[in-house]
Amino acid sequence: MQKDLEKKFLSDFETNQNIVHKICRIYTTDRNAHNDLFQEITIQVWKNYAKFRGDSKFSTWMYRVALNTAISLYRKSTRKVKTQDFSDVAYKIKATDYDDTEEVQLKALYKAIHKLNDIDKALIFLYLEDKPYKEISETLGITSVNARVKMNRAKEKLKNILNP
Repeated sequence: MQKDLEKKFLSDFETNQNIVHKICRIYTTDRNAHNDLFQEITIQVWKNYAKFRGDSKFSTWMYRVALNTAISLYRKSTRKVKTQDFSDVAYKIKATDYDDTEEVQLKALYKAIHKLNDIDKALIFLYLEDKPYKEISETLGITSVNARVKMNRAKEKLKNILNP
């Protein structure tokens, strides 16, 4: 049973691991921090995988876990964060190298996104992923109307940062 769960997890995770890379890119500023956050999100997704009920798509659930992990670690960045040693994990994930050549053009956008608060970052990220407002609201645990209002405000903040 455990082996089947691990195989299913590895398949689901490897298919959707770019989600984690993109979240890491938004919430970190250097390669080492990116790798640390990637490992921590991977561990949190694995720890909670057995609780995934399938009420939503795996990618939506993974967004939620990854965003919550990134936001929690970001908020605790001034304190020492206790993390689990990745080598202790029973499974091994073959992570592909993250190629950011296409995202070099988005550097200014990412720099502007870094200046937003945590919720606005998550909203903009999900919006850029072409997620419908229903899925954004489910992922962030807010109403669809609230998601639309917050999104308009976040877009306005981003416009002001990019075009002062």
